Amino acid sequence: MNSKIRTQLFGGILFAIVLSFGMGFYIGNGGISFRSTQASEDVDMAPFWKTWNILNEKFVSASTTKQISNEEKVYGAISGMVSSLGDPYTVFFTPEEKEKFDESIEGTFEGVGMEVGIRDKVLTVVAPLKNSPAEKAGIESGDIIVKIDEKDSLNMKVEEAVSLIRGAKGTMVTLTILKKDAEKPLEIKVMRDKIIVPTIETEIINTTFVIRLYSFGATSESEFKAAIEQYQKSGKKRLIIDLRGNPGGYLDSAVDIASWFLPAGKTIVTEDFGSNITPKIFRSKGYNVFDLDRNKMVILIDEGSASASEILAGALQEHGVAKLVGTKSFGKGSVQELIDITKDTALKVTIARWLTPNGKSISAGGLTPDYEVQFDADRFKKHNEDLQLQKALELLK
Repeated sequence: MNSKIRTQLFGGILFAIVLSFGMGFYIGNGGISFRSTQASEDVDMAPFWKTWNILNEKFVSASTTKQISNEEKVYGAISGMVSSLGDPYTVFFTPEEKEKFDESIEGTFEGVGMEVGIRDKVLTVVAPLKNSPAEKAGIESGDIIVKIDEKDSLNMKVEEAVSLIRGAKGTMVTLTILKKDAEKPLEIKVMRDKIIVPTIETEIINTTFVIRLYSFGATSESEFKAAIEQYQKSGKKRLIIDLRGNPGGYLDSAVDIASWFLPAGKTIVTEDFGSNITPKIFRSKGYNVFDLDRNKMVILIDEGSASASEILAGALQEHGVAKLVGTKSFGKGSVQELIDITKDTALKVTIARWLTPNGKSISAGGLTPDYEVQFDADRFKKHNEDLQLQKALELLK
């Protein structure tokens, strides 16, 4: 891994395909040994070493004769220190976990096609990809994953969950899912397949042009440019951008797409590193083809809208370009850096948070829509009625 590479993705949420598309981190090299270093403040380490010595002298496992090595105890101590921060996206990787993590960002597009994250300390589906095996199996945004095959997900790291869910095309994974308002979980069997990540679809509904953006991938910028050109040629003055179920992706794509609607220099998102480092502000490139005096826009969001989706929607909402319709977004707005601790261990640590133009932390509860409208799945299945889309169309009349 190259210390100079920055992936410009979003931290901590991983696609349950083999490629971890929405993670987001910097790549770095730490080269740090386990020897004592100068602490930033005086800390009494005597309790730690006393515990270490007692365990070495007295501990006997009641269930196994296998000896725990000093190295494994050090890994456990580091993991405990990291977990004390209470951030599910700051994780220490043991050699085995680091190997799986490396595979997850270098792998192939095979799996079930959904993104998972931690919400309220439980493993949660952010969004299934459109037409993916997960979506076809009935998995929805907000579903809680109770088990993966026979393994309980309680206190499971996102990276571990992804490694268990992904797999070769043609193999099966059983997910025990607790759906919203359900009293009991249910088992859903999903056949893994080759995953094609969708990007954009367009549609004209009466006097309104609709752009459905499913991800912020490598081709999103060029495909969105083509969609905007279609919108301009259509002569329509009403635009809906549908970000429901869009779990995010590349930061550059979010900034580029927002630039179609904002004058040059307007703040799109701020990367806040805390009190000791100057924040980095990402500003509009000023494509600015959207004339607010002659055009109106609504953006659709839901709890499957995360990361890049929240950056785009938050910027356009706060600059007065678009109204938001739907339900509160997922609330994922942090950046992780991956630092090698030894040659075969690493620390993925949250180093920054994303702030909207008005300074709101995206991770602090997500975005609140201007018009809250629940999606009625039964009405959609029976009558093809999309209440959120209907509300957007009504506002644009």
